[in-house]
Amino acid sequence: MERRFVLSETGILNQGGEPSGKASISFANRQVEYMIHPDKRRVVVRFGKKLTAKDIEQYTKRLRNDPDFQPEFSEIADISEAEEIDLQADDFLRLADEIDPFSPDAKRAFVVQTSTQSHAARMHKILRSNKNIEIFDSFYEAEEWVQL
Repeated sequence: MERRFVLSETGILNQGGEPSGKASISFANRQVEYMIHPDKRRVVVRFGKKLTAKDIEQYTKRLRNDPDFQPEFSEIADISEAEEIDLQADDFLRLADEIDPFSPDAKRAFVVQTSTQSHAARMHKILRSNKNIEIFDSFYEAEEWVQL
């Protein structure tokens, strides 16, 4: 079963009635939308035009508290719409060491379009010291790799 939530910095804004599997976290002009697919053991997250450590923290906090989430699930993180990535060196370290809710064995795929997005994804891959994290130019490629 999939469920949908819309969150703000202050909490849930809209649940949309029956569970549908998607969850959105909105911060001013930024958007984070994720969907848990328990049957596929996968999480898909899409970040909006501005990406900050706070956005990622809110997403992971909600994910950790979701009864459908398991740390062993794979993840496809689509950051291809991010025009601004506001993450400092200490943010990358904290996100990788303390905030990341996924198991070190979970398959992780990042979808990127720019060199800045690719750099952010590479930083996470390096800091997680994991061969289960890959970076792709398309969602289709990421999905194919995660399914392997």
